[in-house]
Amino acid sequence: MSQKFQVAGISCGHCVNAVQNAVQTVDPEAQVTVDLETGHVDVLSQQPRQDLVAAIENAGYRVQ
Repeated sequence: MSQKFQVAGISCGHCVNAVQNAVQTVDPEAQVTVDLETGHVDVLSQQPRQDLVAAIENAGYRVQ
């Protein structure tokens, strides 16, 4: 299932890696695509949305 998030504070490659790693702690098989310019994060995962949001926010980013 594809899920889309608007994430504030993503500004560099380190941020991209941090968000990808955070999502993959919840679902190691998740496919994560981050657009630095827009802050959009697309996640292909079967995990519940609230679990993915919690993982991203625990990594220090705000999901809007």
